[in-house]
Amino acid sequence: MKPVIGISVDCKQAPEDIRSGGKLTLNWNYARAVAEAGGVPILIPPTADMAVVAELIDGWLIPGGDDIDAARFGEPNHPKAELQDPARFDGEERLFRAVDADLPVFGICYGCQFLNVVQGGTLIQHLPDVVGHESHSGGTMQTYTLDGDSKLEAMVGDASIDGKSYHHQAVKDLGAGLRIVARGEDGTVEALESTERPWLVGVQWHPERTLGDTKTRRLFEEFIAAARTYKEKKLATPVLS
Repeated sequence: MKPVIGISVDCKQAPEDIRSGGKLTLNWNYARAVAEAGGVPILIPPTADMAVVAELIDGWLIPGGDDIDAARFGEPNHPKAELQDPARFDGEERLFRAVDADLPVFGICYGCQFLNVVQGGTLIQHLPDVVGHESHSGGTMQTYTLDGDSKLEAMVGDASIDGKSYHHQAVKDLGAGLRIVARGEDGTVEALESTERPWLVGVQWHPERTLGDTKTRRLFEEFIAAARTYKEKKLATPVLS
């Protein structure tokens, strides 16, 4: 049986627009990546009842998005910040608190940053201020070195992976229960995984944009395999009345 993968969506509220009230959006490639790896993608709006969503899904994909408000980690926003609608983080935080700790969670770009901030971490708000260049933005192809004893390296099957980079922020101080498992050539944190949960991974690059790459496909296949195992265990567990 195929696992159901919830995918958060971006949102932009517009109460002045009486016709739509705003927009919920998701790049097609995220849903395509899940489906091609064997999952059933469903979209999660930030207004959903997250307790119900937590019972429905077998895995959670947190896609890219705009910048997280730095107030969430106790700092003023950088002048270059392009803030997302706060409803998205609020909804995802509710879902993070509601899901079972064994649920497979995969964060991409913003999703990696969210997983850090929601667990008490902080962000570098504008990477060029720290690394002195802008090569992390604009879709450049980069090579990331993976930690030799990480789940990520085991999933990919190699000590490095190439990916497209579209970010100007990155992990600074680690959140609770996380470890760094990949870095870029300039030392930027490029991936995290949980030390406490069986399958929680965040990558700073965009694997959904390089689905023709064998290592990238493995990453999605391993995510869906973990979600399938989670679903099987859930179905085998008696429901107590």
